[in-house]
Amino acid sequence: MFPEHRPRRLRTTPAMRRLVGETTLRPRQLILPMFVAEGIDAPRPISSMPGVVQHTRDTLRKAAVDAVNAGVGGLMLFGVPAQRDAEGSGAVDENGILNVALRDLRQELGDATVLMADTCLDEFTDHGHCGVLDADGAVDNDATLRVYAEMAVAQAEAGAHVLGPSGMMDGQVGVIRRALDEVGHSDKAILAYSAKYASAFYGPFREAVDSQLKGDRKTYQQDLGNAREALREIELDLGEGADMIMVKPALSYLDVIKAAADISPVPVAAYNISGEYAMVEAAAANGWLERERTILEVLTSIRRAGADLILTYWATEAAAWLD
Repeated sequence: MFPEHRPRRLRTTPAMRRLVGETTLRPRQLILPMFVAEGIDAPRPISSMPGVVQHTRDTLRKAAVDAVNAGVGGLMLFGVPAQRDAEGSGAVDENGILNVALRDLRQELGDATVLMADTCLDEFTDHGHCGVLDADGAVDNDATLRVYAEMAVAQAEAGAHVLGPSGMMDGQVGVIRRALDEVGHSDKAILAYSAKYASAFYGPFREAVDSQLKGDRKTYQQDLGNAREALREIELDLGEGADMIMVKPALSYLDVIKAAADISPVPVAAYNISGEYAMVEAAAANGWLERERTILEVLTSIRRAGADLILTYWATEAAAWLD
């Protein structure tokens, strides 16, 4: 009588597959990363990320409204300044492009979405590193923490609901938490980039923010072969008060996302990064992949691994498909 067990019975129709589906992908679980550049009068296309642009302040507002209307759960904002210096002073300037744009979006959207800010110096430094440098040219962890604290307060006062420290400095979550609490911003949440790897897939992002980096960030971002280290980083950030934790990148680190989800008492985010986006877009443009199916498969795989939230450049488009 073989086979007695026929799992295919639960795959017979779209309605049946929907009924027994194990993993959901909804617009509210998606976060749209956005770039806003100083000193431009029209959106500037990013050649390695077709469909993604550096926004003006005006087009940023429109794109943000479109994303919220599509049901996207949050927006993560990155600033691209016209001028940079060794200390990344534009990051703490209340009139710097990122802080101005945060005020724009908070005024436009209020609490209709979750407004997030990248709390890192790499876009603002003339050397492209995520922190200030010491006399020997190495990133000075503790000096950087002092700037992160000031930057986080500036972003909170500009209207961010969530601060996103992404620099992988030791102690960054605790320092930011204390700084926020001391000035009355205890309601602001921290999305800690807890496990951020020194990945080759960041290339298009560096074009997106006009990065000045020469060399690499291997002295502070994680080695690609280390998984236990990621769990230690997560536990440290949780101990310092992280409200959410992040694994970045996503596709090459699905096992780390799963391990993070297994131990984390707070929401787990994953960043479907620029290189992952670019690969799919390039293959689809050449007719090698079905674009919509591939995008939804990528995002579903990240959710299946255990991510509660996904930062993805497809957020607005995918939200429309899901609805």
